[in-house]
Amino acid sequence: MHAKQLRNDILAGLTSSFALVPECIAFALVAHLNPLMGLYGAFIICTLTALFGGRPGMISGAAGSMAVVIVALVVQHGVQYLLATVLLGGLLMTLFGLLRLGKLIRMVPHSVMLGFVNGLAIIIALAQLEHFKAGETWLSGNPLYLMLGLVALTMAVVYLLPRLTRSVPPALVAILGVGLAVYLLGLPTRTLGDMAHIAGGLPEFALPQIPWTLDTLRIIAPYALLMSLVGILETLLTLNLTDEITASRGYPDRECVTLGAANMLSGLFGGMGGCAMIGQTVINLSSGGRGRLSGVVAGVMILLFILFLSPLIELIPLAALVGVMFVVAQQTFAWASLRVLRKVPGNDVLVIIAVTTITVFTDLATAVLCGIVIAALNFAWQQARELYADSDLQADGSKLYRVHGTLFFASTTPFLNQFDPANDPAQVTLDCRHLSFVDYSAITALKTLRERYSNAGKQLRVLHLSERCKQLLKREGMQHD
Repeated sequence: MHAKQLRNDILAGLTSSFALVPECIAFALVAHLNPLMGLYGAFIICTLTALFGGRPGMISGAAGSMAVVIVALVVQHGVQYLLATVLLGGLLMTLFGLLRLGKLIRMVPHSVMLGFVNGLAIIIALAQLEHFKAGETWLSGNPLYLMLGLVALTMAVVYLLPRLTRSVPPALVAILGVGLAVYLLGLPTRTLGDMAHIAGGLPEFALPQIPWTLDTLRIIAPYALLMSLVGILETLLTLNLTDEITASRGYPDRECVTLGAANMLSGLFGGMGGCAMIGQTVINLSSGGRGRLSGVVAGVMILLFILFLSPLIELIPLAALVGVMFVVAQQTFAWASLRVLRKVPGNDVLVIIAVTTITVFTDLATAVLCGIVIAALNFAWQQARELYADSDLQADGSKLYRVHGTLFFASTTPFLNQFDPANDPAQVTLDCRHLSFVDYSAITALKTLRERYSNAGKQLRVLHLSERCKQLLKREGMQHD
């Protein structure tokens, strides 16, 4: 590794670690957990996925999307059941990767990707608004003005510093610079220590203290399945985004296996579950982090913060971290998607808006699933509309149909409507040279067409069937010409 890239990875990892701490603490508190559980999870998952995962440069940790999933479980059954759920969820992620199902991410359309990115950008921005509260009340007066001023100063440093130098990550300079100014000037603003005290020891190995019975499995299995689904989706979508930003290729199956193993280890050492974090990944990439070292540094720094550096880290003003995350939200949002809304088909616009909205108001898994369903239904509708046939009478008095398009469940009715068994001559030929048979519905439609001509006392010959279609017909016991 070149010295310049080595330095970039170290500085980017350090910057990402500063951004990881408040997020992981906040997500742990959302899930009604000890903040150290979020930090332990971030250390284990971030370090292992960086070392062995399929996408260098990507940052993983205790993610908010997974924290929301397990709130009800923690409230009803306690922390030990959560740790068992993280174990089972990690196992499901590993199986997903071992079965090489990561390629299924190719089924996610680009419009869904845009909606996912925009939705998470909005979530990142909205999450920062919580820091403008003192308890349950919004800040006002001088505390509010000071908070806004420090946030604006942080954002200005992040935006303007690259015009002067690119030798250091602007986010790192902004966090440390604003933190130093607040400390030296004694400004009365909230710091990371006001969220939680993060001093602690090394994570300790312990099996979850639960009854290992089928009743327990029935309790944790639904949460583990949803947690693994959300974690895999967010990780693979973030992996795709990282591929685009770095113009390189990651390995989704390897990432799933490693993420699952990291989650299982986190559960055994008292940590939360986690997955890729798009905000921290954007910070890492924009700070120059491209190699595995950046993720390793980010993970190890979390542990150092817990063991030795908590007094210093707790002095960092929340305003500096909020300012950096606002910039991340702005950089994450796909602004180009707004400019092309009038240029792309209406169905793609619908998918982008739907996925964005559902991501913000529900969860990522639901949003992506809805987006894929909408896109798939639209694709099926478009393919069905494109099926057409031309026909002409032959010299011998027979009629020849040439059908073009794709025959599948959505196009069987348009296909059958192309023919006129009642008025056609006694001999009819169907040329399938330009017709693709996709599913069982296509074979059923061809069978129905033959029966209609047979009932009318006429003969239908079918020509130029593909080998695949011939095999399907043979299984059905149908003869072909």
